[in-house]
Amino acid sequence: MKRNALLFILLCTSVWSCQSNEGWETLFDGKTLEGWHIYGHGKNYNGWYVDEGVLVFDPEERTEAFNANLTTDKQYSSFELSLDWMISEHGNSGLMWGVVEADSYEHPYQTGAEIQILDDGWSEYVNERGDINRAGSLYNLMPPSKVVSKGAGEWNSYLLHIDHDKNEGFLDFNGKRVLEFPVNGSEWKNLIEQSPFSAWEGFGSSKKGHISLQEHGGKVAFRRLKIRELNQ
Repeated sequence: MKRNALLFILLCTSVWSCQSNEGWETLFDGKTLEGWHIYGHGKNYNGWYVDEGVLVFDPEERTEAFNANLTTDKQYSSFELSLDWMISEHGNSGLMWGVVEADSYEHPYQTGAEIQILDDGWSEYVNERGDINRAGSLYNLMPPSKVVSKGAGEWNSYLLHIDHDKNEGFLDFNGKRVLEFPVNGSEWKNLIEQSPFSAWEGFGSSKKGHISLQEHGGKVAFRRLKIRELNQ
């Protein structure tokens, strides 16, 4: 019995091992880009690579002139997604869900709602666009309730919760709840109708879709990506 307890403790020195027992699955194995592709371009990763257990996009490593939005092979509906991100100075990226990949769409942001990833120290950007576009915002739909981001070159953490059965979405940003929002129904449609996305047919309408990490021309890094599907 003591031996089994010791084995459990040793296993739990790895966060992934313990959390996988609670339904968590890793989205990034720390070694390869298995399970991911570039939206509309298959396995041409075009600037994305793995460096010492970290998932990185570097525009200087780009091989072709197209946006390389990294997208899960699998589709998800209701889930919790946890990750760490680090952005370069004046960097801009995003975390999108409910992404539809089809010939009629060129970019994932045409269908997937986005949690903004940004260097909040980029004062010109934040001052011009406001809190509704800063880090932790539901991009162009809802500002974060508080500013908790760390600076460029530092790790930040997101826990994104999307539950279509309960019509419940929220974002914990560096351990603080900064967003609560509907994910379907009339309240969700009203948010969209009052936004620049109101004319975009298909935006935010799919209850199941891919998850995508946006490439927006600057260097960005991710680690500890994991997901737990809900209501299975």
